[in-house]
Amino acid sequence: MSQQLERQARTDVEGLDDVLGGGLERGRAFLLEGAPGTGKTTVATQFMIAGAMAGESCLYITLSETEDELRAGAASHGWELSGVRVFELIPPENLLDENQQQSLLYSSDLELGETTKRIFEAFERVKPQRVVLDSLSEIRLLAQSSLRYRRQILSLKHFFAQANATVLLLDDLTTDMNDKTVHSVAYGVIRLEEIAPEYGAERRRMRVVKYRGRRFRGGFHDFTIVKGGVRVFPRLISAEHKAAYSRDVLRTESGELDTLLGGGVERGSSVLVLGPAGTGKSLLALTFVQGAVNRGERAAMFIFDEELGILFERAKGLNIDLQAIVDGGKLVIEQIDAAELTPGEFSSRVRRCVEVHGARTVVIDSLNGYQAAMPGEHALVLHMHELLQYLNRQGATTFLIVAQHGLVGDMRVPVDVTYLADTVILLRYFEALGRVRRAISIVKKRTSSHEDTIREFRIGSRGFTLGDPLTNFQGVLGGVPALVGKGPDLLKPEEA
Repeated sequence: MSQQLERQARTDVEGLDDVLGGGLERGRAFLLEGAPGTGKTTVATQFMIAGAMAGESCLYITLSETEDELRAGAASHGWELSGVRVFELIPPENLLDENQQQSLLYSSDLELGETTKRIFEAFERVKPQRVVLDSLSEIRLLAQSSLRYRRQILSLKHFFAQANATVLLLDDLTTDMNDKTVHSVAYGVIRLEEIAPEYGAERRRMRVVKYRGRRFRGGFHDFTIVKGGVRVFPRLISAEHKAAYSRDVLRTESGELDTLLGGGVERGSSVLVLGPAGTGKSLLALTFVQGAVNRGERAAMFIFDEELGILFERAKGLNIDLQAIVDGGKLVIEQIDAAELTPGEFSSRVRRCVEVHGARTVVIDSLNGYQAAMPGEHALVLHMHELLQYLNRQGATTFLIVAQHGLVGDMRVPVDVTYLADTVILLRYFEALGRVRRAISIVKKRTSSHEDTIREFRIGSRGFTLGDPLTNFQGVLGGVPALVGKGPDLLKPEEA
């Protein structure tokens, strides 16, 4: 294993080496392609700095940027290129002379040959173990034809291979998007992409297109560029994360709610809390968080739709001091801005709370806000499926909150994930005796039996108060029930 790791030239880009299965194979040439602004130079700079810190000789050959621009870009991330040799490959002064450019003496053939010669000379002077060539677009323009370009790339590849140098070739795709010449020549190909949504910050993702003889993480992986470099968030694969745990039943702080749930909620299961706005979905989730803290466990909440200050104030109405729980290290609460966060980064944050902070109860409030961070409904279901499977296999109990469209009557959900959840709790408004009331029912539970009644509930200083089953009403879930018994089974005001 150690010998295999020694054969890898690590990039030290957070998450990228994981996607690549360890790093870049030493002595090989790799292509890093992407449109301008996708982060190619940043990744290449991190690759160079990682080599310099490992005591390797590094050479950065730039044809598109000046050395000052390159060092200024590194400084913006707080880096110094003191251990990296930068070779700024600019054309000879006479090539910039307008009269000379029109002569036969400096045709594109000679310009290409001169460029290649100077690259070889710089390499022989430094004898580097890591090389970055930025970028291939200039060489493609000088070659003028696909055949000459391919021959030139092969010449560079064989030259570097003989010296056992690990080479990163950058291509900004500004010339011919359909030219796959380097794809067939390179040992591996990494593509960076940038997507501009209709609203919010740009989204970036990367994909390993090719890697000879290597098992890598396929598919797209979100990444961001922040101060300090590129951060890649490997796509979550739940099958890779399995932990042994006891699937015991977790009771809440409410005996009536436990009865309705058939005893409680099983550890490592997922619970979907469904209902229109204002029915108390978030406060219901807080009771499960309080129960986890009382058991001595840690919990995590990811809030998309509500300001934390308002949530903290509302929790006080249930006699739950969230600030004290957070200060005690038992709860991690993160405010999520869906317009600025990618799904991959969100999964990474959830994993950190589970694996680093040890959270065993996770609340996502709400799935409506999470959907805003997704490219489409189909992708939302796939991402949520992997996330729920991961949390279940880690023994974490997950509470998903979904706000339905509408208040009473026939209501719709923005995306149907009921089949993913192990338990579905349905909250409803209904009208009775001139008042708007709330009802709760369990419509699904995979892991055990549950009560199939519909009960009225209220939220107050004593938490959730549940009434007797509404046996005298029919049509409660529709919002306008009909009285079918002798009298109403409703909570009296003094019981609130």
